Amino acid sequence: MAGIFKAYDIRGIYGTDLTDEIAFKIGRAVATFLKPKKFVIGRDMRPHSIPLFEAMARGLTLQGVDVINIGLVSTPMSYHANGKLGADGSAMITASHNPGDWNGMKLCREQAVPISGATGIADIERIVNEESFDDPAATPGTVTEYDIQPEYFEHIRTFAEIKKPLKVVIDYANGMGIAESGVFTDAMFEITPLYDTLDGTFPNHEANPLKHDTLQAISDRLKKGGYDFGIAFDGDADRAGFLDENGEIVSMDMITALVAQSMLEKFPGAPIFYDLRSSWAVKEVIEEAGGKPMMSRVGHAFIKAQMREADAVFAGELSGHYYFKDNYYTESASLAAICVANLVSKTGKTLSELIRPIKRYFSAGEINSTVADVQAVFKRLDEKYGDAHRFQLDGNSYEYDDWWFNVRSSNTEPLVRLNLEAKTPELMAAKRDEVLALIRQ
Repeated sequence: MAGIFKAYDIRGIYGTDLTDEIAFKIGRAVATFLKPKKFVIGRDMRPHSIPLFEAMARGLTLQGVDVINIGLVSTPMSYHANGKLGADGSAMITASHNPGDWNGMKLCREQAVPISGATGIADIERIVNEESFDDPAATPGTVTEYDIQPEYFEHIRTFAEIKKPLKVVIDYANGMGIAESGVFTDAMFEITPLYDTLDGTFPNHEANPLKHDTLQAISDRLKKGGYDFGIAFDGDADRAGFLDENGEIVSMDMITALVAQSMLEKFPGAPIFYDLRSSWAVKEVIEEAGGKPMMSRVGHAFIKAQMREADAVFAGELSGHYYFKDNYYTESASLAAICVANLVSKTGKTLSELIRPIKRYFSAGEINSTVADVQAVFKRLDEKYGDAHRFQLDGNSYEYDDWWFNVRSSNTEPLVRLNLEAKTPELMAAKRDEVLALIRQ
């Protein structure tokens, strides 16, 4: 079970780290920890997602839990089913963008509240390791099937305000975006599909839109002309990358700004979260659109908790996760795409024209450095930049009038991650090199 219990989910190589026997024990452990009566399970297209489902369901039903099998779904659909069906918890069997030999589970309580390392995964790991399960129930639970897709589609479609069909290229990466895009009707999009057969071995490219090399095929297609924009889903379709009509990659924080504009038309004055690695421009755009910008930590469990606390309608993360109050404070990649399409349709502007006024600053992107002593790095930065406006929402952030940076340490490796932005490209390059020199000293 080498380290399959992670900070946000359970994940490992199928057959070695994560076996059917372990999935059975996880089912029993979830029942022991959560004490659910009704539990939803969805799965992705990996061949081994079926035996993992069967094993986990066997563990849950042994403990008297009734399992609702929602079958082959995107992760956003599994969250929707959890809330809509009034379940006491849910699991999505997926390893997201990981290669085909991996699999895992994303676990939630009722109302799709995530179970993270700190809020239950560590407890479930302990119960599995100790085999300290509750006794099997006198009456085992049942397994029933439910098709959540029609309700999810109908709900998300209510947000669409697209005057005439837009021409889009969608790279499904052979993943669950094929199911997620069932939301899109012919009245919304005329779709040119790429890699639109379900295949959990990912024969064409890794299903990860954060890696720019995976976007080559969709970029090439867009460059042929005649399209409005492109969408690239990750493996379980809880993330989406966007490209403009020219095949240029649009950074995820710019999409956060656009989706915020679209959501604020529907929910004036609402709180909206953006993750602390995002451009200054995102905060400015939310303010300009009459919203209440709020900065969030990195990581879905933190963001969802902050959204609930503030009653925020939307949050965007630099990794391409877009969270909506109207999907139980969880991701909906298709709703993010509809929000972008609404703006393109309403304004008559191309995606590149919508983005241009928001690209106000110059970002270094996220830069990782392996370091011997993380605390020594923070000490050096504090000494050098003691005159900055400093705060510690997630790692250390330092702000000046014309540039800012954030440095966070990895939870799992001796790494620090730098994000930096400035008002000119020259200042960005100079400050990036200056801060990296201190980090790597």
